[in-house]
Amino acid sequence: MGNRVAVVADRIGWEERRLIEIGAEFGLRIDWVNDESLCAGHRDAEPVKDYDALLVRSRSYTRGGLIATLAEADGLRVLNSAAAIHACENKLVLRAVLREAGVPVPDFRLVLSRKDYEKALDGIGLPVVLKPVYGGMGKRVTLVRDSDLAHSVYDYVEDLGHAFEQACLVEPYLGGGSIRCLVVGREIVAAAEFESAGTDWRSNAALGNQTRAMALDPDVQKVVDGVVDRLGSGIYGVDLFKTPSGYLVNEVNHAPAWRGVASATGVDVASAVARYVQETLE
Repeated sequence: MGNRVAVVADRIGWEERRLIEIGAEFGLRIDWVNDESLCAGHRDAEPVKDYDALLVRSRSYTRGGLIATLAEADGLRVLNSAAAIHACENKLVLRAVLREAGVPVPDFRLVLSRKDYEKALDGIGLPVVLKPVYGGMGKRVTLVRDSDLAHSVYDYVEDLGHAFEQACLVEPYLGGGSIRCLVVGREIVAAAEFESAGTDWRSNAALGNQTRAMALDPDVQKVVDGVVDRLGSGIYGVDLFKTPSGYLVNEVNHAPAWRGVASATGVDVASAVARYVQETLE
């Protein structure tokens, strides 16, 4: 029957469906397990006890990290590791651990108050990008071009109900494009450039931006190697900015969507992922 793999996620998307379809080609039986029905905590939790590995693809970083932590503690093999997911879920933690490891990241300031915010604006200078420490898919990421808008925007931040929602990063605006590298194991299996589409300045795969294939650049490989050295082998979407001084790591996604990159490059990413899972279980 082969190894059994649970794709732990809150829904079945295009990527998860492809993995389930091709699993048998790599000796894997891949099933979807809804992360909302695990009731994790008991060592013999029924939904996952008979699986050889969990492939965590929850859209919620927090949910995925908690499930991965419990599963690892109970001796289950988890991809990606709980430590990697927890690093990816928090933009500040990710920036800190990568910077400590010598991986280049954008200049940034942690903003926990209006006083912090004003100091960040003075220190970096407009335009800046204001983004939540927690979150993804480009949500609540705001380009601030002038001082009047800057203070109005922060009024909304102060009205958010919880301290974790108010925690933000301020960083320089580095242009409207980015590079997405899909990493499987330690290898970049596909890379594409994203450009903001229409009137939306954000370059994010989840926003349907324009995408084109990118030839592998040794400088990109060096930066991505640094990310994997720090987080461990796994399945990642590594997002980079290209600047005059080199490539900078913007974010790392522990459960990357790859439909856009696969379409632009022609790479069968799902097969690369399934092969990696197979090799990990050997």
